[in-house]
Amino acid sequence: KDLDITKLSYHAFAYLVDQYVLLDAGSALGFGVGPLLIAREALPEAAIQPDLRVGIPGKLTTANFLLSLAYPGLTDKREMLFSEIEEALLNGQIDLGLIIHENRFTYAAKGLHKVRDLGDFWEQETGAAIPLGGIVVNRLHDPDTQLKLNRVLRKSVEFAFANPKSSLDFVRRHSQEMSEEVMYKHIELYVNKYSVDLGPEGRKAVRTLFERARRIEIIPSSEKGLFINSAD
Repeated sequence: KDLDITKLSYHAFAYLVDQYVLLDAGSALGFGVGPLLIAREALPEAAIQPDLRVGIPGKLTTANFLLSLAYPGLTDKREMLFSEIEEALLNGQIDLGLIIHENRFTYAAKGLHKVRDLGDFWEQETGAAIPLGGIVVNRLHDPDTQLKLNRVLRKSVEFAFANPKSSLDFVRRHSQEMSEEVMYKHIELYVNKYSVDLGPEGRKAVRTLFERARRIEIIPSSEKGLFINSAD
């Protein structure tokens, strides 16, 4: 609550709506970008039982939110660093793994199997893009400052689109998967038109996420609007 601006998952944002408001620029939404539920071997739906241990990349991730919607009976969840989930599966520490980010491109090469694409689940349920993460600004800042931050961020994303190799060294230093091919796949998957501006379609997807989560009481309710320069 002390930060002026930060990036966080939409699930986490739900707990901070009273203090922060969402920028239109800088979000990660899209189709075909959802988390994957994986296992050491191919599992039929009937084998997904409540006693299975699931490695998750954090309780307040959108990935865990989608898992709760698709498999409410899976409650034995073990939080771990997202990049360690595959290894935990291979070592038998967990029975299922919920993977995000570049691990979408690496699990099959390690002999692991997809149980379900939770992005597909969300898209079939709603027809909307999947809201993963966004950039929020403290409500202590006046609307003009919020809009200025949004303009600067949008220009930064537009520059990155126009100059795709400009951030390569920075991305490589911070990537868990050092293959340049995987890095570019990762960027292409999560950085898209919604990263420049949510637009009506992106805002609708975020509203849908919040409405469904509030309906089943995964997240708290709030009277505050979600978006800058808007009552919604």
